[in-house]
Amino acid sequence: MALTYQESGDLMVDFAFRNRVKVAVLTFASYVFGEPPSTPAHNTRIKWAQNAVQNPDTVAAQAQPPTVMDPAVQQDGANVSDSALQGAVENALQKLL
Repeated sequence: MALTYQESGDLMVDFAFRNRVKVAVLTFASYVFGEPPSTPAHNTRIKWAQNAVQNPDTVAAQAQPPTVMDPAVQQDGANVSDSALQGAVENALQKLL
């Protein structure tokens, strides 16, 4: 069952959930650093990853609202598994990159 609008809004500003999003952001940044230079938009992605490592709280705050709207998060809310959250964060970030 999807979260209500109120539950979604609350999760978008939930600090404990943001900490989990931050870990997922940093995990994705590490992945981007390991991508081959031939990856499409590699320079943009590297710049994003550098910013994510330097400003993880800011990047997590930006990624949190679209992450909450991911179907996996809508289904399980704050109880979403770490692996499903990682996928949700990466999906949200791919849209922002």
